[in-house]
Amino acid sequence: MAMAMMIRNAASKRAMTPISGDFGGLRSMSSWWKSVEPAPKDPILGVTEAFLADPSPEKVNVGVGAYRDDNGKPVVLECVREAEQRLAGSTFMEYLPMGGSAKMVDLTLKLAYGDNSEFIKDKRIAAVQTLSGTGACRLFADFQKRFCPGSQIYIPVPTWSNHHNIWRDAQVPQKTYHYYHPETKGLDFSALMDDVKNAPEGSFFLLHACAHNPTGVDPTEEQWREISQLFKAKSHFAFFDMAYQGFASGDPARDAKSIRIFLEDGHHIGISQSYAKNMGLYGQRVGCLSVLCEDAKQAVAVKSQLQQLARPMYSNPPLHGAQLVSTILEDPELKSLWLKEVKVMADRIIGMRTTLRESLEKLGSPLSWEHVTKQIGMFCYSGLTPEQVDRLTSEYHIYMTRNGRISMAGVTTGNVGYLANAIHEVTKSS
Repeated sequence: MAMAMMIRNAASKRAMTPISGDFGGLRSMSSWWKSVEPAPKDPILGVTEAFLADPSPEKVNVGVGAYRDDNGKPVVLECVREAEQRLAGSTFMEYLPMGGSAKMVDLTLKLAYGDNSEFIKDKRIAAVQTLSGTGACRLFADFQKRFCPGSQIYIPVPTWSNHHNIWRDAQVPQKTYHYYHPETKGLDFSALMDDVKNAPEGSFFLLHACAHNPTGVDPTEEQWREISQLFKAKSHFAFFDMAYQGFASGDPARDAKSIRIFLEDGHHIGISQSYAKNMGLYGQRVGCLSVLCEDAKQAVAVKSQLQQLARPMYSNPPLHGAQLVSTILEDPELKSLWLKEVKVMADRIIGMRTTLRESLEKLGSPLSWEHVTKQIGMFCYSGLTPEQVDRLTSEYHIYMTRNGRISMAGVTTGNVGYLANAIHEVTKSS
């Protein structure tokens, strides 16, 4: 009895003893996170938050990087609906392997490398399923840091803002290279080539395979060939982020042309692929990271290390989105339907570019808007200044990122006239 009382008293004392902190003193439970400040708002996601809070019936959101139909509504592709029906009632809910769905990965590689790729046949590609394109970029950044610890990454100016976050958090030093020319609103090709030439031999470069985000400016086929040849002369490593295959031109093969050129020239490259845009699987987080290796043996080793990196991050990728992609791509009818639907999405955006440009020209704008139709993909780099964007928001309830990036997916036949008029009003005195 006495022993039991002593144990209870000792336990009570332990429960009342304050937790000792790292600095030898006593720390109250409320002070652990006292030094944590609110994170800055994401420049892209913050636009949507502001749009949703605006009660104006005239508000327009051209900031979101997600496809909308001509009524401004989100779209679920018919091929996806059919795949969902086929998967309904599935009894398989087990973990995928660390590398994800082998079937989905194999089908995805064919989209990037080609149906008859010798590299696929020779098993020279190390590839894993990832958490969409963001996850693929982050996994590669960590792989780069672990196995090329002294390296850095060259990133274009401008680029998708999250690219900087990804390589920063992987602790890979960043440098930039010229890409966009503000005056021509096109590619600054000569400066780009100078930067590639002047980079230390064997440097890592991040390239947008197609539909450059945020500018919509892509090199021509001939320019890609020149870039590839210079990369070869300098022994640079090209890492392609391909978030918009099929979504840019409506033709997945055409949108992979930059990658095919590098493969023809004998490069060993890395590729990030995503099904967020081209299948509308934004919330399913389906992607793939691939690295072309010297031979099959090296590919096995690289894949094992990619899986090892994924294990403490998220262990293994989600199942459902991978099943949807596999169901669509392995069925000829569903794949054909997908190709038709992705072309419809691309064509709608191309059509809205034409309409927006024509509307601005009809209003008598003193500026050239030729770049609106020259650029490609989801985004138009309008040339609007941050101050002009602020006026669009405050006076016309039009929301976009302050760098002037317009998501053409948010432009519809119902709002394009209003958008053009507002742009004309804030730019006519420029």
